[in-house]
Amino acid sequence: MSSDLSQLQKDISDAYKRLAIDALSEKNESLLAQMQAPDFWADNEQAQKVSKEQSSLEKRIDFWKDLKTRSEDLVELAGMQDDSLASDIEKQQLQLQLDYNNAKRELQFSGPYDDHDVILSIFAGAGGTEAQDWASMLLRMYTRWAEANDLKVNLIDQSEGDEAGLKSVSLELSGSSFLYGRLRSENGVHRLVRLSPFNADNLRQTSFARVEIIPKVESPDEVEVDEKDLKIDVYRSGGKGGQSVNTTDSAVRITHLPTGIVVAIQNERSQLQNREMAMTILRSKLAQLRIEQHKDKISELKGPNEQAAWGNQIRNYVLHPYNMVKDTRTKYETTDTQSVLDGDINQFIESFLDWKLGS
Repeated sequence: MSSDLSQLQKDISDAYKRLAIDALSEKNESLLAQMQAPDFWADNEQAQKVSKEQSSLEKRIDFWKDLKTRSEDLVELAGMQDDSLASDIEKQQLQLQLDYNNAKRELQFSGPYDDHDVILSIFAGAGGTEAQDWASMLLRMYTRWAEANDLKVNLIDQSEGDEAGLKSVSLELSGSSFLYGRLRSENGVHRLVRLSPFNADNLRQTSFARVEIIPKVESPDEVEVDEKDLKIDVYRSGGKGGQSVNTTDSAVRITHLPTGIVVAIQNERSQLQNREMAMTILRSKLAQLRIEQHKDKISELKGPNEQAAWGNQIRNYVLHPYNMVKDTRTKYETTDTQSVLDGDINQFIESFLDWKLGS
């Protein structure tokens, strides 16, 4: 038996353990038990979510179990030292290696929320109108990336800028496996350097915007929030009214008192819908904080304090005096700034995943 085949079997076995396939099998059995309950389809929306999760989980489990079994069988076959089998063993080993290499990226998606959909928010930072325009440019970039990757985009909330652009905007992205695991690379402050289109002297201007990537946590069981820790306010929705914004007292603001996190939603048609969406975002924000602060309990969390300003950026977008987009963490860079701003950010996502795997 070749040392390459022995190493391949070890790599697959290590990946199997790292991905906790046996634990996932237990979760899959639990989901199957839920689906067999007589009243499972009483809540059609919830039933569809469970069915989708179970189907995805089963495919993942079956793939890795098959890979592990094939590696073990191939090692046993190679141990027979039968020369007539050498050609067949080599072919099987090459295919096994190819299948493992294609799936190896999944090793980077072992976090508790990596398989969740995403709530993406953009907040204009230091720079006034410039920063608000930069926020709208980032919105365009991520929307185009989502469209190119066949994702569903749902606008949750939006606040227009005073003169141009956006003060803030929140989107829900769905339709891809491990979406949070992939897109978490974008979480942080993004810095733009360009000649300003908003002043007569066309001076060089630096602007900042903060991009927040959080896993969408819909189930209260995943992140338990004590009602006593919440301050809930109801107020009249702002904006232009019409179908997208209800101008009755339906807007909801929820403050999580221990961390100071505030979530305000007014885009839905009713107070109940706004409250449900606000709670979903609050749970999602708390889940993200738990990841960042390495805490098991919500009561141990501290409020976020990162500012969208100089020194905190994860990526620089320079349009003057030269063209360059550079990630400050991975050091990956490109001079094709227009393609990046048109949504071609997979190169940055992939380099971040490789960087995280090696760190």
